[in-house]
Amino acid sequence: MPSVRLQAAEALDPQGIESAFATMTRERAGALVVLPDAIFGNQRKQIADLAAKSRLPSICGIPEYGEAGGLIVYSANNLELGRRAAIFVDRILKGARPADLPVEQPTKFELVINLRTAKAIGLTIPPSLLRRADQIID
Repeated sequence: MPSVRLQAAEALDPQGIESAFATMTRERAGALVVLPDAIFGNQRKQIADLAAKSRLPSICGIPEYGEAGGLIVYSANNLELGRRAAIFVDRILKGARPADLPVEQPTKFELVINLRTAKAIGLTIPPSLLRRADQIID
């Protein structure tokens, strides 16, 4: 089994993104995991573009990342999260105490694969993974 070496390329603000990519290039990163972060949600296009330019396969937990050009998105289904939130609001408006409501974890996740990006970075996505995708961006 091949070994994996984890490297952190930290960007503390949107201006640090290009520097983080320069670090990844210098360190010869083989892939990129973009952690969901409110600060970088608006920079998803910049991150996806830099990942493609660096020929780095990337995965992110922000649903809009795939449309921005990211290779793979694996995230909770936002529509389902909204429905669950509405149920909680309804319970609270009917008198339930928020502290008495259970904490819930997402139960429905979506896999999005951007084939345009895969082609641009010279990556072939296995058919077995494509069959599992909820959405394929051509």
